[in-house]
Amino acid sequence: MLGIRYLSEAYLATDPDFTGRFTVPALVDPHTGKVVTNDYPRITLDLSTEWREFHAEGAPDLYPEKLRPEIDALIEPIFHNVNNGVYKAGFATSQDAYADAYTALFAELDRLTVRLESSRYLMGDQITEVDIRLFTTLVRFDAVYHGHFKCNRQKLAELPTLWAYARDLYQTSGFGETVDFDHIKRHYYATHDQINPTRIVPIGPLADAWLAPHGRG
Repeated sequence: MLGIRYLSEAYLATDPDFTGRFTVPALVDPHTGKVVTNDYPRITLDLSTEWREFHAEGAPDLYPEKLRPEIDALIEPIFHNVNNGVYKAGFATSQDAYADAYTALFAELDRLTVRLESSRYLMGDQITEVDIRLFTTLVRFDAVYHGHFKCNRQKLAELPTLWAYARDLYQTSGFGETVDFDHIKRHYYATHDQINPTRIVPIGPLADAWLAPHGRG
């Protein structure tokens, strides 16, 4: 549709002098071939609120108005300590910076564990935006962040509540079918030369474990 091979072409069509990183996700206008936005926290909220006429029949409301203050309050520490926290640890250039990120990451995962011990999802019995935000990191945790980014207090598979919660989401329509573990590993291990100069991609962990019963129905 766009007639381009690389996303960089859309960025440069938007601004020929652009010298930043060509990041995903990005929304590209199919008529102009230009990037509309790459503000990913806003993109997902806009898809939930501004694009409702294009939602599949029966699609859940991931950002219900009455829950937005509580969802936003959860999203903030999850972003800083978990979504971005793994990167702070993985790309730290000092022991202290790494230790701070590592500590904040697992402290947040511990807080979320407590919440999920009495709740199927982070907002009770319905999946919302905040579950999706957390899932994107959890689904990469054992394959990438535990070893590659040195986030190794425990594997996700060694945290029973979070592991069952993550499998519950993975086995829900709209989650697991979007995950390509081979691509995830090839991307991280083959593009971070300063962390993995040999570019060797690990074989495990096996994706089949994500299909094990989760017991959270």
